[in-house]
Amino acid sequence: MAGPLEGIKVVELAFWVAGPSCAAILADWGAEVIKLEPPNGDPFRGLFASALGLPAPVNPPFEQDNRGKRSLALNLGHEQGRRIAYRLLERADVFVTNLRPRALADLGLSYEELSALNPRLVYCHISGYGTDHEERDRAAYDVGAFWSRGAVAAMLMSSDGPPPQQRGGMGDHMAGQSAAGAVAAALFHRERTGRGQKVGVSLMRIGAYMMSWDIALASRLGAEVKPYDRFHHPNPLINCYRAGDGRWFWLLLLQADRHWPDLCRAIGRPDLMEDPRFANIEARRLNAPELVEELDRIFAQRTLAEWGEVFDREDVWWAPVQDVNDLVKDPMADKAGVFVPVPTGDGQQLRLVASPADFHGTPWQVTRPVPELGQHTEEVLLELGYDWEQIVALKEAGVIP
Repeated sequence: MAGPLEGIKVVELAFWVAGPSCAAILADWGAEVIKLEPPNGDPFRGLFASALGLPAPVNPPFEQDNRGKRSLALNLGHEQGRRIAYRLLERADVFVTNLRPRALADLGLSYEELSALNPRLVYCHISGYGTDHEERDRAAYDVGAFWSRGAVAAMLMSSDGPPPQQRGGMGDHMAGQSAAGAVAAALFHRERTGRGQKVGVSLMRIGAYMMSWDIALASRLGAEVKPYDRFHHPNPLINCYRAGDGRWFWLLLLQADRHWPDLCRAIGRPDLMEDPRFANIEARRLNAPELVEELDRIFAQRTLAEWGEVFDREDVWWAPVQDVNDLVKDPMADKAGVFVPVPTGDGQQLRLVASPADFHGTPWQVTRPVPELGQHTEEVLLELGYDWEQIVALKEAGVIP
């Protein structure tokens, strides 16, 4: 079985990451996804090479978010190109886009127009700041609406230095998976009512939801919420520490009073349980700098591998701090299903990151490779009822490349 969305038809008109990642997840789950691209392609196709400053034979970030789709290159500025899009959307179950509302209206692809064309259509619009107000066309990438304005970056600062840099696609991928869930819910609603609807996800909302604990404190209590460093963590037992070989790890002792005896036993310091500065969670909060300094001295005495053996034996919960270079070699990543094989056009396989959800009754797999620009244009047009003479005429008119 190809996944729980087998038989669902998705049309994607989206650039860069947030919209394409949503459609890629739907494709993972078994949907048939047709990616509409302008004749010169999704601009993300060429970004990786330009960022490196040299020609790149592959584009792994583009592959991650566009596997499993078919590509139809189409000039939507041409009336006949829009007719083709309408024919696709008449038969579609889902439309995924992250274009700004102004651009969609110019193309005749607003929700109102497409809902009238196909009342069963689920219309998924991913935006920077939402689409129902006067600033709906404000330009935004995730680094702007999610990372910067959504309060994520500033809350990760522990000093007066510059904000940390976002890694590529962080907010976009969270928006994409949220949008995929919204689409699935709207499809379920359609099964009960027979009608589609518009669903919306904004990058700013995603950032705010990520930071919602802190925002709830600021909003509900009127408190000024500020970031803190590792020496002032309210619970120093769920904090990062460095072993003697320079490797960082995280203690995961969220229920601090429950786990404090286990940690003292593991580090060979039962005397700390009698120290009034560390007697309970409140005392440890008030004396966090002293406790962190004491634990730093202790953890510097052994390597991370040695501490790992001790922690596991003494039931001290922990995790190593890994970068992506560590993660791709971590055996746990394969056990946890982090990677998925993706077929290529030459019979080989790529090892890409799996989308987050598994379905044990309807397991999914990636069945299509990453499409070349316009690779399936003629194939899709033939399925729509065009013949070869009409396809040639469309090429001559500049509707398709």
